[in-house]
Parts: sequence; C-alpha cells; structure tokens
Amino acid sequence: MKKSIETERLLLREFELSDIEGMFELDSNPNVHTFVGKKPVTTIEESIAMIENIQQQYKDFGIGRWAVILKETNEFLGWSGIKFITNEINNHKDFYEIGYRFIEKHWGKGYATEAGKVFVDYAFNELKADALYAYADEGNENSRRILEKLGLKYTNSFEYEGESEVWYELKNPNLV
Repeated sequence: MKKSIETERLLLREFELSDIEGMFELDSNPNVHTFVGKKPVTTIEESIAMIENIQQQYKDFGIGRWAVILKETNEFLGWSGIKFITNEINNHKDFYEIGYRFIEKHWGKGYATEAGKVFVDYAFNELKADALYAYADEGNENSRRILEKLGLKYTNSFEYEGESEVWYELKNPNLV
C-alpha cells in the first residue's frame, strides 16, 4: 500500500511509534470505548503494543489501520482504514473490514467519513476486494450513520463477544 494519502483536510498514513501519545489519548478514554468492549488501555505499553500489532498487519497482509492526521496542525486525530480479518465473525472469515476510531474532541467533524471514503475506494480499486464489511455495536448510532454515508448497507444483527452487533457490507461496484 502507499505510504500516505491526502484528502482535503487529512493526511492518512501508516502508523509510526511517534503516534504513541495520540494513540494513548485515544484508547485510554472510557467514552471512546463505550461501544468497543469498555476496556480502555491504562498503560502506554498497551498503546505501543497496539501500534506494533498494526505494523505487523502491514507486513502480513499489506494493509492495516492508518493514523489520521489533521494537515493544518499535524495533530493526531485517531485512526481509520482497512483490516484483514482472519478469525470468524458473523459467519465470515478472511475478509476486509473498514473501521475508524477518533479522539473524542474530534467527533462530529466529518473526519471518519472523509477518511473512510478514501479506504472504500482503496479496497475496491487497489485491493480489488469483492466486498468490504464492517460491524458496530447495535446502539452506536453515530458509527452506523458513518457506515451508511460510506455506502455500506445493514444486513443483520448478531451476537459477538457478548454484545449485540450490527453487520454492514458493500459489494465492489466494479464487479457487478
């Protein structure tokens, strides 16, 4: 994958260890984890391990979540991108999933949608994926709205790790 992509307001790039402070700010906030397992990190080492795990995904699959940087200030906003999922979720295995997570003070500014559009395009035009999938906590209306703005369609609800989740998918329009 390319090393970075720019949008009107954002720089999207592979994670670097220099993103550690922003990653810790993001993942140590309990509000950010309301809909993602309610397990915020408590140590900087956990955030380092997460970045190292993402960097390993780049090596293993050629894709992974990317840091989202505000071009105007060079500030770390959160992450977005595509992850190759190898475990089974909702009767799917070995699939591309789109996701995003942003520092709370940056919610509601359209960054997830702006970054997400780039990754939808990348999934279909560069990876040549047959489909792109996502899942979210059933009660996370904001995340569901973003997925719908990106063109993904709700297909079903399911239980995952003790939580009620919703499944979204988008078929590659180039293969129809």
